[in-house]
Amino acid sequence: MRSPTPNVTPATEEALLQAIARDFDRLSRQLKLIATHVEQHRAQLSIQSVQEVAQHCGVQPSAVVRFAKHFGFEGYTALQRVFRDQLAQHISPARSYQTRIRQAMESGARDLRSADIAQALVESSMAGMEELPATFRTQTFDDAVSLLTQADTIWLIASRRSYAVSTYLAYALHHTDKQVQHISAMGSMQDGQLRGLRAGDVMIAISFAPYAEETVSIVRQAHAKGARIISIIDSSLSPLARLSDCVLQVQETSVFGFRALTNTMAVAQSLFLALAYRLELDYQPTRTNAV
Repeated sequence: MRSPTPNVTPATEEALLQAIARDFDRLSRQLKLIATHVEQHRAQLSIQSVQEVAQHCGVQPSAVVRFAKHFGFEGYTALQRVFRDQLAQHISPARSYQTRIRQAMESGARDLRSADIAQALVESSMAGMEELPATFRTQTFDDAVSLLTQADTIWLIASRRSYAVSTYLAYALHHTDKQVQHISAMGSMQDGQLRGLRAGDVMIAISFAPYAEETVSIVRQAHAKGARIISIIDSSLSPLARLSDCVLQVQETSVFGFRALTNTMAVAQSLFLALAYRLELDYQPTRTNAV
């Protein structure tokens, strides 16, 4: 059943994204595809034609217009205007460099030096860091740190490329007096590892599209047991978002199909440092004897 058109047309990018997240479950399959594209590619939306959006989503242009009208806009152009003011914030010399390298690869160039690839990754990571403040929500971050401060036990779950981030957090959090449980899923024992979870424990889950099934399954079980969930994800439309008490949304850049972890690691380190400050940890760095 289609939800009614909102009474107030979203006037800002953030307001539109909140409306999309609110209505997502009630959208048709085609409109969900468009919603996901809008949420994940909003930096490009201000210059994409209705035909380009439709082609990317595998739908007809009329579906894109219907999507715009669902959220109170007269048409696609009116919806697109919401993103125009953000365009300048997404264009930087680093992003331009990244685009040139990507175009070179897509055109079949094979004369790139190893240093060119390294430079592209560095420049891409810099561009991503410049964009991170656009999705950083101060209140949500403070709420996440408060949950960690109050918890006796902190659980960590991440799989595949995100596993490195949960491993760092496990290392860092062991510097506190918190009990830390890192679900490694070694030997497919993740369900057994979760048996010790109690209501009121806090779980940090890290996952990105297409979202590891084992991570989603563990978060669902933890949520059902009464755990508080902090998710580090790339989309408010993620299956983890509606299970989470705090959603820390992170977008990463990619080069040659390789997605960076720069922003994700920065958010993870910030979580630990903010928690350590709240706990007033007296951190003593490891010292080595001079030889």
